[in-house]
Amino acid sequence: MLFFTIINVLKILSIVVPLLISVAYFTLAERKIMGAIQRRQGPNVIGWAGLLQPLADGLKLFAKETILPSNADLVVFVFAPMLTFILSLIGWAVIPFGEGLLISDIQVGILYLFAISSLGVYGIITSGWSSNSKYAFLGALRSAAQMVSYEVSIGFIIICVVLCVGSFNLTEIVLAQKSIWFCVPLFPMFIMFFISALAETNRHPFDLPEAEAELVSGCNVEYSAMGFALFFLGEYANMLLMSSLTTILFLGGWLPLFDIAPFNWIPSPVWFGLKLCIFVVLFIWFRATLPRYRYDQLMTLGWKVFLPLSLGYLLFTASMLVSFNWLPN
Repeated sequence: MLFFTIINVLKILSIVVPLLISVAYFTLAERKIMGAIQRRQGPNVIGWAGLLQPLADGLKLFAKETILPSNADLVVFVFAPMLTFILSLIGWAVIPFGEGLLISDIQVGILYLFAISSLGVYGIITSGWSSNSKYAFLGALRSAAQMVSYEVSIGFIIICVVLCVGSFNLTEIVLAQKSIWFCVPLFPMFIMFFISALAETNRHPFDLPEAEAELVSGCNVEYSAMGFALFFLGEYANMLLMSSLTTILFLGGWLPLFDIAPFNWIPSPVWFGLKLCIFVVLFIWFRATLPRYRYDQLMTLGWKVFLPLSLGYLLFTASMLVSFNWLPN
């Protein structure tokens, strides 16, 4: 029993530790790429080419004093960033980096990720409410409404993929793309899914909950030190999670570009990481180049454009599968 417990702990650490390192260097990549786009250098002082900057930032946040607002609900206030951070980590339990390279290969992996993403709203709402600040509460309401709105269209898009595969298992979804990646036959859904992922993670051009000119950083405005750091880590871990989910659903997961030499010599986790990096760069590129939407435009896009389009394409895909007898066994 003890042996299996140790094995499970090591498996969890093998995911969590690289993930936290990836999140740290995601922030460095963001600052470097945005610096290049804006014709400046970005971090370049701490370590060679600024490579130790994320470690210095983490140490600074860890050493800072935690300030608790006098009128806040302290229990909920402290619990909210912990909830956000924990939920951003446990979603990775079902993400396959290669065939058999995952913590839990459950048959309902998609439903598990749905449950985790829906719970993420509670961390946002509780942080805004417990801060006892009108700006934090408005940011939390905006964020919750935005996440719920775009989860609807994300759900229809994922159901479309599930119809084509006949399974909720993420490994089977990847293996079903051996002949052709789903980004080709489901290209409109692929584009809508990635844009919805931007809105789901509150990133540009949909970062209305963090609009600095209006809400002074949104629901986490009252947080400092490690509370702010946990929100920060959770946000970037969620971006990586949505990028990995996009890779699995539409870009064939760990499958190589071509199943011939030398492409199939590259290990499957490397292929997965390369595809993941494409969406990471897109997240950063959009932040550096696109202006922010108005809130009414954001909701109009979610409810009046993406929802009907995703539902219509779902019905079209189902009718094509039935008409040509392409339904999976």
